[in-house]
Amino acid sequence: MTITKDMKIEEVVTEYPESMMVFMKHGLHCVGCHVSAFESIEEGATVHGINVDALVEDLNKVVSSRKRE
Repeated sequence: MTITKDMKIEEVVTEYPESMMVFMKHGLHCVGCHVSAFESIEEGATVHGINVDALVEDLNKVVSSRKRE
């Protein structure tokens, strides 16, 4: 699965728990809050002033490395 900016934060964290560290590294610390079930990656990034493209790129690196293992 390729992660896109319109996916819900909770959806990504549920499927890829290791993605939590990527969200945190980028400054999106609300991965466990109730809003993450309804908020897309892009919405969360925008609210927190985070570069969504860089975040999604790093998230996909995590997914890609998992597939190779």
